[in-house]
Amino acid sequence: MIFKSPYPDVAIPEVPVASFILENASRFSEKPALIEAATGRTLTYAELSDAVNRAAAGLASNGFQKGDVFAIHCLNCPEYAIAFLAVAMLGGVCTMVSPLFNETEITSQLRDSNAKYLLTDPQLADVALAAARALNLTEVFVLGEKVEGATSFCALMDNDGRVPAVEIDPRRDIVALPYSSGTTGLPKGVMLTHYNLVAMLRQMETADVLRSDDTTICVVPCYHMYGLHSVINLALRAGATTVTLRQFDLEKFLRALEKYEVNVVGVVPPIVLALAASPLVERFDLSKLEALHCGAAPLSSEVANACSTRLGVRVSYGYGMTELSPLSHLSYRNAEKHKPGSTGYCLPNTVCKIIDVETKVVLKPGEKGEVCVRGPQVMKGYLGQPEATAEMIDSEGWVHTGDIGYADEDGALFIVDRLKELIKYKGRQVAPAELEAVLLSHPAIADAAVIPSPDEKAGEVPIAFVVLKKSATPAEIIDFVAERVAAHKKIRRVEFVDEIPKSPAGKILRRLLVQRVREHVRRG
Repeated sequence: MIFKSPYPDVAIPEVPVASFILENASRFSEKPALIEAATGRTLTYAELSDAVNRAAAGLASNGFQKGDVFAIHCLNCPEYAIAFLAVAMLGGVCTMVSPLFNETEITSQLRDSNAKYLLTDPQLADVALAAARALNLTEVFVLGEKVEGATSFCALMDNDGRVPAVEIDPRRDIVALPYSSGTTGLPKGVMLTHYNLVAMLRQMETADVLRSDDTTICVVPCYHMYGLHSVINLALRAGATTVTLRQFDLEKFLRALEKYEVNVVGVVPPIVLALAASPLVERFDLSKLEALHCGAAPLSSEVANACSTRLGVRVSYGYGMTELSPLSHLSYRNAEKHKPGSTGYCLPNTVCKIIDVETKVVLKPGEKGEVCVRGPQVMKGYLGQPEATAEMIDSEGWVHTGDIGYADEDGALFIVDRLKELIKYKGRQVAPAELEAVLLSHPAIADAAVIPSPDEKAGEVPIAFVVLKKSATPAEIIDFVAERVAAHKKIRRVEFVDEIPKSPAGKILRRLLVQRVREHVRRG
């Protein structure tokens, strides 16, 4: 059965995404568009439009051209939106780099994306500049005060020049290049077009996610499409006010919710858990808070209900992946229509089917299989990887998500398991293949496999099964990996085994290892 959206299809204009996002800015000219939580620094919609134009003119005067790739390596801040919109206006491509990355990881993404320009944060500048030097980037910009080896982003915007007219083909031209591991393997550049991102905004508008009189806060990271597009860009399109929090800290988050009277928040499961359980919550007035939109990783009904009861708020859900710009399903704004445990219903213009994992036969309501999605938000493909693209998107345009679930008679989607190998640590992606490559570089390790292990606070943590060829301790191996990857990718536990289970073709049989971990958890 093909499951359709409960919403009618919507018209999706074929226009550049920057002009679409800022289309209503003049109506809200004196209203705050972006507020930096830590300082209270505020940009009105008029000031935002001016800043975007100045940044675009400044980039153009520095040689930036259509198709050039601009990397953003920053913590959440108003300039994230300014940079993205300026690059989009010039027909460029933004690749968002995690601020948690080390020099090797940053260099890898910059090289693969063919980035020419980089914007970084002062506290991240050392690793960013090292990566930029290794690749001989055209120019590095830095927020705030000038850092040696980089140009001030403020100076870039001190430009009264004209923004050059650029012809953009919304269906063909890429505007965002986030990185995702998809269903398997190493991180890959996800090519999202102007049309993909405009479609997603129209779909979320129709689902009534955010309104012009709302105030939201961007606490999820902007290097993820969730933070940049589903929170900030959507809010700017709607005429809402967005508070930016550099990174999650529970007390700072709660203080910002109270101070700025935030009423709608996009969150990930660990934040919902903190709101449900932390005694800190009692110290703040959160009476203006109305709704939490939770995505990026599974959220248990028990935690959601505890949070909803404690704060008196609506908890809604979303489902998707970076390759879907980033959503395919959302729950209704009306909480009474939500079904406990469900991730919601197809967005407008989106269809879903559940197929048998082995036979690929389309299943009936209630039957469990792989979730497949089709719609205008489906990525153009993976950068430079046609084979990986073909594995993800079939000849009929269906995205094979790698998630196992079912839909009921009404089309409400329930996710129950995951075929894909990706580990979700607090909503952040961790690719097992990447960690396995690091493990195999250890002189004592003959073979290794990494899988997720359930964790109450993080959702999942990476654990490693290791075959030794000479003596080593779990602590030594954990430290070895920690020195070479971002903090959220660290191995949390090592188990020594005689061999790694593999198929005749040599593919790691992770399901056997996952089953072993689950049995261990059940035994306590």
